[in-house]
Amino acid sequence: MSMIVDELAASLPTGQETVRVLVRLLAALLAGGIIGLQREASGKAAGLRTHMLVCAGTTLFVLTAVGADMQEDAISRIVQGLATGIGFLGAGAILKVETVHQIKGLTTAAGIWMTAALGVAIGFGQLGTAAIGTLLAWLVLAVLIKVDKRIGGSNERA
Repeated sequence: MSMIVDELAASLPTGQETVRVLVRLLAALLAGGIIGLQREASGKAAGLRTHMLVCAGTTLFVLTAVGADMQEDAISRIVQGLATGIGFLGAGAILKVETVHQIKGLTTAAGIWMTAALGVAIGFGQLGTAAIGTLLAWLVLAVLIKVDKRIGGSNERA
């Protein structure tokens, strides 16, 4: 039993590290929540919880790698793997509708990918960059759709 307690105690972060991790994970949940709320309000399948989990998950991958004092090349491979994995997740959101020759889900896939990128930025402590990225992503999703509809742009509804 003491071996288990020792292992758990050794893996707990210090007080300052705990605050850093908590702030970054909460920031990730907030950023993912902002994007996810917009998608939820638009009635999309990938909504609030999906975007929050994607953003917090990517943040956690980065925090874990940085916290383990990995070399830059190892951290780079983790980020590359995240980009690939999230691309795969996004690909699952894309649907080609044969009968109307229309592709749906591209915006959802791009939104998930962007949310993951925000999580990476937050994980690296780039909270200001992530805040700007979150605002711009929200503007693209919430505001530009109105412009797109006015000019007769994409027929996509995803």
